[in-house]
Amino acid sequence: MLTLAKEILAMRDLEIPQNVEIKLEGNRVIVKGSKGQLEKDFSHMKGINMEIKDNKLIVQAFFADAKKKAAVGTVVAHVKNMIIGVTKGFRYKLKIIYSHYPISVKKDGNRLIISNFIGEKSPRYATILPGVNVKIQGTDIILEGNDIEKVSQSAANIELATKITEFDRRKFMDGIYIYSREVVE
Repeated sequence: MLTLAKEILAMRDLEIPQNVEIKLEGNRVIVKGSKGQLEKDFSHMKGINMEIKDNKLIVQAFFADAKKKAAVGTVVAHVKNMIIGVTKGFRYKLKIIYSHYPISVKKDGNRLIISNFIGEKSPRYATILPGVNVKIQGTDIILEGNDIEKVSQSAANIELATKITEFDRRKFMDGIYIYSREVVE
């Protein structure tokens, strides 16, 4: 019988930049920076301990199996993205592509209205999550925001709103597609 050994202490630390403030409330992390504030609750990750020492965020798990080790890395990755978000921000670029029927796009509150997609009479809608700024420039749609999860989900919502299943994708390439993901400098 094969038993997998547990690591006594799985620990990763993350250096906190000078212009960023991190506050812990239990397993809730609040990150403040020049571009705003983000918070995330990690209370669903059992057995993960977090503390701030010497300008470092220390994430650890005692007697960690593979899942707990992965959870420690996941928490550190999320906090890194939060730090980048509150200092620089994230930008996703999408391209409107059509061959025959020109697609028109406009923002209306918290949703994007996509009209004349492959000649359809009724418009399609994509939800834009709060905190995401949308700019439409010709055939480009630019999404910017601090929270990478909200920006990427909004981009995915736009891409899914123009997904075609009944036609051959090699011939009918009409749609709106993500072509660039970047950190705002």
